[in-house]
Amino acid sequence: MLPILPLGVCKIITVSKGGIRLFCFQCSESMKGTGCTVQGICGKEPEVADLQDLLIWILKGISLWGVKAQEMGVKDSETGLYVAEGLFTTITNVDFDPESLGKKIDRALNVRRRIERIFKEAYRKEKGKEFSEPMPEACTWESSRGVESYKAKGAQVGVLDTQDEDIRSLRELLTYGLKGIAAYTDHAYILKHSDNSILDFLQEALASCLNDSLTAEDYVALVLKAGEYAVKAMALLDEANTGSYGNPEITSVYTGTYEGPGILVSGHDLLDLEELLKQTEGKGINIYTHGEMLPANGYPGLKKFSHLRGNFGTSWYNQQKEFEEFKGPILMTTNCIQRPRESYKDKIFTTGLVGWPEVSHIPNRVDGKEKDFTPIIEKALEIGDIGARPGKKIVVGLAHDQLSKVSDKIIDAVKTGAIKKFVVMGGCDGHAKKRQYYTDLAERLPKDMVILTAGCAKYRYNMLDLGDIGGIPRVVDAGQCNDSYSLVVTALKLKEAFGLEDINDLPIEYDIAWYEQKAVAVLLALLYMGVKGIRLGPVLPAFISPNVLKVLVENFDIKPIRTVEEDLSEIVG
Repeated sequence: MLPILPLGVCKIITVSKGGIRLFCFQCSESMKGTGCTVQGICGKEPEVADLQDLLIWILKGISLWGVKAQEMGVKDSETGLYVAEGLFTTITNVDFDPESLGKKIDRALNVRRRIERIFKEAYRKEKGKEFSEPMPEACTWESSRGVESYKAKGAQVGVLDTQDEDIRSLRELLTYGLKGIAAYTDHAYILKHSDNSILDFLQEALASCLNDSLTAEDYVALVLKAGEYAVKAMALLDEANTGSYGNPEITSVYTGTYEGPGILVSGHDLLDLEELLKQTEGKGINIYTHGEMLPANGYPGLKKFSHLRGNFGTSWYNQQKEFEEFKGPILMTTNCIQRPRESYKDKIFTTGLVGWPEVSHIPNRVDGKEKDFTPIIEKALEIGDIGARPGKKIVVGLAHDQLSKVSDKIIDAVKTGAIKKFVVMGGCDGHAKKRQYYTDLAERLPKDMVILTAGCAKYRYNMLDLGDIGGIPRVVDAGQCNDSYSLVVTALKLKEAFGLEDINDLPIEYDIAWYEQKAVAVLLALLYMGVKGIRLGPVLPAFISPNVLKVLVENFDIKPIRTVEEDLSEIVG
């Protein structure tokens, strides 16, 4: 039987895009639980939505040529890496700048022409004739008229271009999972860790979205395959992060500020933080993390810099207030940017794939050299002392390596009943008032239960005084959202330690908070692993049609969060 859903959840709009300015339902805050149609809740303007839709459409065309090239034995990671970068660009809260998006579409068209040429040359060589099969328009469309023509075409090729609501739902679920996989993979490649099989899968799956002969069953299989590659991508990034900066260590992080100049770093990119730390060393500038960058304080290769002084602020959705309060400049390294207020617009800097109109941008690395953070360093020195502000201390660095060192202690605590259950409360934070559920649930969990978390959802409870169980903190923070892999490793090690065949026999409950597409990738990873009974909140995704939801419920027992009282009763059992 299907769960009773909140009003509006899983209602799929079946009209064409005619008559609405944009259509986007990829995040949890989609307007009215169906989709944003005038302006994105995230601040995305219609022209930006159109450009992002066009970029995704062209990436599908690139991917189809790429798959055909692979069939000819062509190995070309350059194409796959651009597909990953393009997908990452369209994640919620990354690039809001039409000029930047226009340049990325220019490049996408060039990448498509290149891989088409490579494929046709390989085809001619192997077959002894010219390739002449008809191809979808996404593989052939051209324009020399620039951004305005891009906007016009983008308005025609968005989400609603797929008429069948179940096929649309599965294509979007797949695409959003791919965006999360692409983000994790791109981070790993930046740190020179690669797995071309992931790039190949991104192309295989994206190209499938141009194939109208595929059935719903075909797409369900691809969605689960995306879960397999989400695990691979998170493992690759874990290897990249730990290989570059060492295994995270248990670290107490100060949440206030000190006297002297300071720079606040938000986002997820550890290499950006490292290069900024190097370039500010000895300049009297304190560096603070924000949001998802908090776990950086636990990496030996980063915490060795004495001017990495702690973490200021909380989750991304509070950034307008917190960036205004922080007197120094701010660096946005990846997704999670919100519309900058005028009060700090002149001292916020973007870098990487992030973009906002009229905001200063730090260019990418060239010829293997570091990024040049001189502009933000000069701004910090110009502003000067940001003043001391009191804070408390929170513990980070409890990833799978640290947990493995106390695994015997954890197993004994479970066997003796000191720990009754683990509750996975990883994922995203956001504006919705219903997210107070996670704070209330954390406060009310029995004192013999441990919370496992990763991602910015932890800001709902990581400053609560929940104590410990025999020295094991009751909030085990594994790190960023991509560090959900640590939670997967921990679960598998417990399964092995207790000699269980089914991961669902572990004393673990899953209360996942989602906001955007990286959380979708984490969800698909859990489904691929066979995890059942996941509670998902604050709402179920609007892009899941009733029939697709039925499949997820019947096969995986996915359900929405309810009241704290109802869910607590089930968790306690």
